[in-house]
Amino acid sequence: MNFTISKCFCNAVRTLSRSNYTSAISLKNLHPKSSLKITTPSHEQLSADDKIFTGFIPIEELEITYSTSSGPGGQNVNKVNTKVDLRFKVESAKWLNEEVRQKLINIHQNKLTKEGYLVIRSEKTRSQQLNLADAMERLRSLVWKAAEPEPKQSEETIEKIRRRIEKANRTRLIEKKMKSLTKSNRQAPTVF
Repeated sequence: MNFTISKCFCNAVRTLSRSNYTSAISLKNLHPKSSLKITTPSHEQLSADDKIFTGFIPIEELEITYSTSSGPGGQNVNKVNTKVDLRFKVESAKWLNEEVRQKLINIHQNKLTKEGYLVIRSEKTRSQQLNLADAMERLRSLVWKAAEPEPKQSEETIEKIRRRIEKANRTRLIEKKMKSLTKSNRQAPTVF
């Protein structure tokens, strides 16, 4: 009889603990006003301002090709197309600001092909989706860096740079003069 009472008591405790307990770090406690539904916002929802890059990259403007990857992985490497080549034509990207486009071209001019494509390759993992996500993230970070405004230098910083350049020029001229004296001392004396 004692055995059945304790068994019933344990089941009651288990059902209570499952239904009523929520962690202090659960999503409902951390974000009480959120609906907790995972959705991907559209480009119109993200871009309120035309001048700022929102992080949205329209996948239909990218050329994505898959091929077999190199490196370790056994027969998986030979069978599955996991390597991702993401090609992005910078000049025709209408979803980017003209300023950001020109900055991307200037920063990555050595990486652009003759046709004007910026190519990003990813073969980090053995999964096609993870490699695509990695390539997209790398493209996004390149665009974010190009979208950042150039930092303005203060007058103090400009003055420090000017002083350093002057000091470097003085030391260079002193070293040059010392080298000239050393070489002239090595020559035979001239007799008049």
